[in-house]
Amino acid sequence: MSDDSEGEFPPLSDLERSVADRLPPRIWSYIAGGAGEERTVEANRSAFRRWALKPRVWANVTTVDLGTRLLGAPVEAPFFIAPTAYHGEIHPDAEPGVARAAAAAGVVAAFSTLSSASLETIAAASGGGVRWFQLYLQPRFSVTRSLVERAEHAGYAAIVITADVPVLAVRDRQARGGFAIDGSVPVGNGADVMPPPRASEREGSRYRLRAPAETDWDILDRLSGVTRLPFVVKGVLSAEDERLAVEHAAAGVIVSNHGGRQLDGARASLDALPEVVAAVGERAEVYLDGGVRRGIDVLISLALGARAVGLGRPVLWALAHGGAPSVARYLAALGAELASAMELAGRRSIAEIDRALVVPVPDQGPASP
Repeated sequence: MSDDSEGEFPPLSDLERSVADRLPPRIWSYIAGGAGEERTVEANRSAFRRWALKPRVWANVTTVDLGTRLLGAPVEAPFFIAPTAYHGEIHPDAEPGVARAAAAAGVVAAFSTLSSASLETIAAASGGGVRWFQLYLQPRFSVTRSLVERAEHAGYAAIVITADVPVLAVRDRQARGGFAIDGSVPVGNGADVMPPPRASEREGSRYRLRAPAETDWDILDRLSGVTRLPFVVKGVLSAEDERLAVEHAAAGVIVSNHGGRQLDGARASLDALPEVVAAVGERAEVYLDGGVRRGIDVLISLALGARAVGLGRPVLWALAHGGAPSVARYLAALGAELASAMELAGRRSIAEIDRALVVPVPDQGPASP
């Protein structure tokens, strides 16, 4: 597609529409699609509408500071680029372009096992930027170990282990669009790297999952013998699983339903966040992804206890709009919008964003006939 990086960057509310009709239907079905009837995709957005902001006025706000720390690293905003696959299918700048934009913005970027470029190429493009490597467990542990060792050697600061994809969910929109997550889509990390299986194998009344699906929480203990990097567990929605992550020495957890791409009907990430924050306490950093679009979404998430939020689809929309320059514009626009929201809410720093800032929206009940 053409590069519009020199043209006008749309308002954030128009970014999705600006690229929806310009991408091949196959690629758009991958970006936009979720599992099944996409109930969880919708739930992620609806969850933010169930919270209202309770601003303070005349709060002596003269400056606003978005700076914080993620796993000890200073960053310039409380959001990060969530790991998504196959950037090269969307724009030639691919993951290296996203890495450059994130580094220039001073935010963390996480990159997928299924990236179009190799993790080493991405690291070189990132320069001094803080980057995390997202890990899909592989059928052979030797391949998993190699990916982790390569990430540590290339200067990644953490390993994000995705826990909610033992098998890919049925994704109707992707099926209609003709996009399949399988070995036919090239990845940059080597021919021996496998995507999650598309289905389990039927044996009479039983369905057998591929080997890594049988993994239990001890995988964190096993991998701790491979690397000194901290682990972040992505894709859990319950206090029970979050406690297990912390018990197995995870440094962070990402409250996530995989953007609605896995278990259709799963709870919204934001709905699960307060429960998880209460369970984990100060023992690990809690992040959120799923449905974040605007600065007020970031603000609500932080008020409910997230340390930072992950940005998935909007980064892909920006990449499709105009490559790395548009990703940079998106990050700048989101940061400016968050700063404006904090100014209007009477909060001068991330540390001042607390639970008192949000109140639940009263249930209006069913609409009148």
